[in-house]
Amino acid sequence: MIDRHNFTRLALLASDTERAIEAEAELRGLIDWVPIEDAEAVVVLGGDGFMLQTLHHMLDNERVIPAYGLNLGTVGFLMNKQRSRANFLARVNRSRSIAIAPLRMEAVTQDGAHHTFCAINEVSLLRETRQTAKMEVTVDDKVRIRELVCDGVLVATPAGSTAYNLSANGPILPLDSQLLALTPISAFRPRRWRGAILPDRSRITFRVLDSVKRPVSAVADQKELRDIAEVSLEIARESQLTLLFDPGHSLDERIVAEQFMV
Repeated sequence: MIDRHNFTRLALLASDTERAIEAEAELRGLIDWVPIEDAEAVVVLGGDGFMLQTLHHMLDNERVIPAYGLNLGTVGFLMNKQRSRANFLARVNRSRSIAIAPLRMEAVTQDGAHHTFCAINEVSLLRETRQTAKMEVTVDDKVRIRELVCDGVLVATPAGSTAYNLSANGPILPLDSQLLALTPISAFRPRRWRGAILPDRSRITFRVLDSVKRPVSAVADQKELRDIAEVSLEIARESQLTLLFDPGHSLDERIVAEQFMV
């Protein structure tokens, strides 16, 4: 189903790559662009990394508007394909809205400091040294694994399930599945544990065991926090984001198609 938007005030943001800068120059003359603080939606030129950077900037500034991406990077999973620039505003207004909610990470470091970050794709906990990490895993106040021995572990949203999660042999989640992927990275014990698929209403907590000898860092998309003692994760429903996709080119379809690529 196609949404019928009526955007009249669009902002334009481009990454600093040569391709994105060239595309920005071409698009500048097509419509009257406005500053992002005055816009109803934003057009993002670049790759997935720049789209994530833009979405995080909106979350940090507490002003979230729909984002329409044009892929001028590599994978471009969160972006639309380049097509004719004719009737560009009409193309954006015919796009389909996809709502995604980020993960909220509440972390405590070894010095007792508290930190809060959001992740659109995933939160990963990774060993900092040659020593394997040891973590206790709790889901909704019930300890599920008393000692997970591994290189790391991650929790991915459906939007991020085809990124690092997929590389770690985690499951691909349909966008409307209301699920989270809990995926170990090179798990040693419990042996043969492949991870879990959890309802997205779950609260997941990792407590680092022997954290001085076996330090662990936490990475929420592009933000890293070192020397973690404990991390709790849950969906931040109040921080919902909206991505815009061309008809027939939605994130749902890309998630399905990714599972048949060989």
